[in-house]
Amino acid sequence: MAIILREADVKKLASMEMALEAVEDAFRLQGEGSIENAPRHRLRLARGLLHVMSASLPTRGWAGLKSYTSIGGQAKFLVLLYGEEDGQLLAMMEADLLGRLRTGAASGVATRYMARPGASRLGIIGTGCQARTQLAAVCAVCAIQTVVAYGRDQGRREAFCAEMSDSLGLPVEAASTPERAVREMDIVITATTSKEPVLSGEWLAPGTHINAIGSNSLQRRELDLETVRRCGCVVVDSDEQAKLESGDLAAAAEAGAFFWEDARELGLVVVGDYPGREDDREITLFKSNGIALEDVALAARIYQSALKAGVGEPVSF
Repeated sequence: MAIILREADVKKLASMEMALEAVEDAFRLQGEGSIENAPRHRLRLARGLLHVMSASLPTRGWAGLKSYTSIGGQAKFLVLLYGEEDGQLLAMMEADLLGRLRTGAASGVATRYMARPGASRLGIIGTGCQARTQLAAVCAVCAIQTVVAYGRDQGRREAFCAEMSDSLGLPVEAASTPERAVREMDIVITATTSKEPVLSGEWLAPGTHINAIGSNSLQRRELDLETVRRCGCVVVDSDEQAKLESGDLAAAAEAGAFFWEDARELGLVVVGDYPGREDDREITLFKSNGIALEDVALAARIYQSALKAGVGEPVSF
């Protein structure tokens, strides 16, 4: 019998620690070649889009899909988790928090393998919901001492900094310009919905690691050409999905500032087949588009915790 897990259930059961463990394990399996991941497909609706993506982890016994609609700036997320042994539906779970946790965790895993040792200064452009889990994940894998955040709206920016200062237990400074959030930082995160670049490569210090998570459409860019050109190591969550969705890399490839064959999937970095960086002065980039592998891996952990805690509404089909 399957169970239904609501957002409130997921909030009780899931944590960033759980997400980091699940996502790192999933990318390790990717690096070993033992997963299947189908890129996101988007179908037009009268007033928006339907998005569907799926993945399987055969050696772990899980498979699943995430579907969601985006209409009028609002998105509704749902993950279906299946058991591979008998193909039974195990869980249906609302997946707004799940998605934010797995996206943050992917950046956390990339940062663990790609940021230079001793990285302690973190800058972020974007102060929305995704920005919160980005900071939580990176601070969980690095001994961050300084955080500087920029968002276009001053009121939201200041509220975000106050909230995250309390949440992280360290000062989060509000920046009046995006440049202030980037210069002299060890790690830079872009988490915006911008269609035009918000990060200039001129601002980057040698050795910076970048997590770019906001642009998952060929029509959107967060990074200018100089940013991508300066990156000695470019890592993606999925080669196939990056070519379909990464406006940042597609624009750079078209301009001759980047070559697709130079990108590597994060799984290869996790298993040690590809270095996350060559030296302390290299600028590195993780371009995250968000893949179903991450959703299914975390959904499985949440499901297992739900069974142990006796949480969830039983439903039969």
